[in-house]
Amino acid sequence: MANESLKIKKVAIKSVDSLRELTIRPEFSDASAIIRDYRKKSWELYQSIPLPTETDEDWRRTSLKSANLPELRLLSSDAGNIKFPRELKSSLADRQHGGQILFSHSTVDRFLDPELVSQGVIFEDILSAVEKYPELVERLINRLDLQPRKKFSALAGALPMAGVVLYIPKNVVVSSPLQSLYWSPEDGVAHGSHVFVYLEDGASVTFVHEFASPQNLIKSTLHTGVIDVYVGQGASLKFVELQSWGENVWNVTRENVDIDRDGSVDWVFGALGSKLTKNYSDLNLIGQGSTGKISGFYFTDNQQHLDHDTQQNHLAADTTSDLLFKGALLDESRSVWQGMIYVAPNAARTDGYQANRNLVLSEKARADSIPGLEILTDDVRCTHGATVGKIDKEEIFYLQSRGMPKETAERLIVEGFFDPIMQRIPFEGVKKRFQKAIKDKMEHIGRNN
Repeated sequence: MANESLKIKKVAIKSVDSLRELTIRPEFSDASAIIRDYRKKSWELYQSIPLPTETDEDWRRTSLKSANLPELRLLSSDAGNIKFPRELKSSLADRQHGGQILFSHSTVDRFLDPELVSQGVIFEDILSAVEKYPELVERLINRLDLQPRKKFSALAGALPMAGVVLYIPKNVVVSSPLQSLYWSPEDGVAHGSHVFVYLEDGASVTFVHEFASPQNLIKSTLHTGVIDVYVGQGASLKFVELQSWGENVWNVTRENVDIDRDGSVDWVFGALGSKLTKNYSDLNLIGQGSTGKISGFYFTDNQQHLDHDTQQNHLAADTTSDLLFKGALLDESRSVWQGMIYVAPNAARTDGYQANRNLVLSEKARADSIPGLEILTDDVRCTHGATVGKIDKEEIFYLQSRGMPKETAERLIVEGFFDPIMQRIPFEGVKKRFQKAIKDKMEHIGRNN
């Protein structure tokens, strides 16, 4: 056989980061110097940090390649008055609102019970808050951790400001729930939001926050969010967070919750939408005797991709954390959960628990579950667990043999799978929202069979 020379064609490889980088350039014309300076610093930090790649451990299983970042634009400055969906205004906490804020980047609709106002409760959109309470807003912004490798948190700070400030004074107990909704109906844009919650010592409140947009957005849209929570000594917060983004929204959110001595947080998280979500949740038990509980719900379909990165950081003695995330997956969707319980050297008598349970309902769906422990002291009790499984065919057969249609049997089993999460949710309104999501997704199975 005649020898043939092997020809190698050299192809120039372009930088993945340069292909994906945003081309927008925010303007910093805010009336408030506090907001203007924060946005400028955030933009400088954003520009100094490279976009994540597959070599970054926390982005190894999640990619923003299809988000078309260079094509995104800033929100329209002349969006006009925006109408908020009626179905999202109703209380999810089973009682009449003590206060509600519905906001977008151009419209705010808010009220707060006059009695709460007289007790010193502050519940405002962030631009109104910085006008009325500049020292408080500056203190809240100074709490934010603008560090390298938090690129999208920096982007949230750099984009035009929208958000909520909730402040509960010392020993004030708010019996009626407070609720806020961030509604963003525009597509093809990059936008950000902030939620600040600050409870002084002995304070107590139930707070529900929801991110939402229309389901049928045509162009890819990027939301970057920051949530920062401080719960003082002996204070108590019930916090419900719902993500109801439309099917073409790419969502990157960073959440930080600090709990001081003998404080407690009951945090319910529900992911109902988005094309892709990358969510960082840090629960920091910074005071002795503090307690944090996180209950997470998600149900994906089509090509949804949800990536939750949770940290339970025990930074003081006699602290307790309890995390349970449960999710079901359809079609070609994917979930990623990476969890870590960290116990500091001074955090003796820590009690930490984390579990992630997944139910895979189609052949092409995938769930990655990665628990972890880092324990730097003795005298602790920390446990973790993760499961990925399918519906037991014998259970389906058993129910069918007793006259139940297959679709009904599958829905019953899925509802049973989620029941431990439902039992942890203290509000019927939130349960009903999750139950409706289960029903809608299971009907999706029926249509495809």
